Amino acid sequence: MKPIPMVDLGAGHERLEPALGEAISAVLRDTRFILGPNVSALEAELAEWLGVRHAIGCASGTDALHLALRAAGIGPGDEVITPPFTFIATAEAIAYVGATPVFVDVDARSFNIDPGRVRAAVTERTRAILPVHLFGQPADMNALQGIADDHDLVLIEDCAQSFGAAIDGRQTGSMSLAGAFSFFPSKNLGACGDGGLITTSDDRLADAILMLRNHGRRVDGYDHEVVGYNSRLDEIQAAILRVKLTHLEAFNAERRQIADAYRQRLGGHDLVQLPHEDGIGRHVYHQFTLLLPEDRRNRVQKSLADRKIASAVYYPVPLHLQPAFADASVRCGSLENSESIARRCLSLPIFPGMREAQIERVCTALLDALK
Repeated sequence: MKPIPMVDLGAGHERLEPALGEAISAVLRDTRFILGPNVSALEAELAEWLGVRHAIGCASGTDALHLALRAAGIGPGDEVITPPFTFIATAEAIAYVGATPVFVDVDARSFNIDPGRVRAAVTERTRAILPVHLFGQPADMNALQGIADDHDLVLIEDCAQSFGAAIDGRQTGSMSLAGAFSFFPSKNLGACGDGGLITTSDDRLADAILMLRNHGRRVDGYDHEVVGYNSRLDEIQAAILRVKLTHLEAFNAERRQIADAYRQRLGGHDLVQLPHEDGIGRHVYHQFTLLLPEDRRNRVQKSLADRKIASAVYYPVPLHLQPAFADASVRCGSLENSESIARRCLSLPIFPGMREAQIERVCTALLDALK
């Protein structure tokens, strides 16, 4: 049998030919490779798609977080509340601006930051809240915005895994001061390399970000108002993303269909806790992550690998237990949920173009491993 990967990028790209090839060839003919017309067009298209005034391309999702925090004035001495069950880039960006990550536990079912614990964690040093829409499930933005309003805090969304997720028709990235997206190839809207996006409807913040991403200057030239960065979205990647954007709704619909198929086959099994849709918003299933008994997770993963089926543990070590943050963060209250989820979680293959037979094979192998 052919291996089943976590994501089959090749299958997705085959469906978009020859449009991808023509988009890349057009950039090569035009030769405007840095902040060219495709970057400008993509930014306008994404601003409209996401319902924000400004969508600003940058070099990566990590840079998007970093530039958003810096432009918002977060810096040394400030505390930023964020979850420990996420990819390290979320907390790295906080450290980049000299602020301190304050880790607050996640909800045991949604895996997203728990608003009740966030409220309890606010101190006089708190300046911002940085929730993550993990695995494509929107965090409870209404509750978090209420906390931010009550304490005059900055609210910035980590949308790296949530392109297309929404709450009451409002896209993630449009419900706070700023949103930070990743175009890493495996993302729901993924490039063929690194790339990122910052969204905001605040004109002053957008102006600051535009300078920061391009060496601290407003236009090309040698007048630099601030010390900035070289964090510009590549023109070829922008051209690729413009093609993929026209298919995003259909691809996200496929992800939801695959998730439904997994639920039908795995639901009702005592040893399998399926991903929870808490009714807060539309889940776009960047990952399909379930929970297994702690003493069986690794055995199940090995059994799947023996049958040439990929799986992944996102994330095996919560950030508060990472050596990088041993002395550079604050733990607020119990982080038991994050630690328990990290010991039990397993993500199954999910990608547009995944076939019914592949889904059936994954589920059969997983249930056989649990017997």
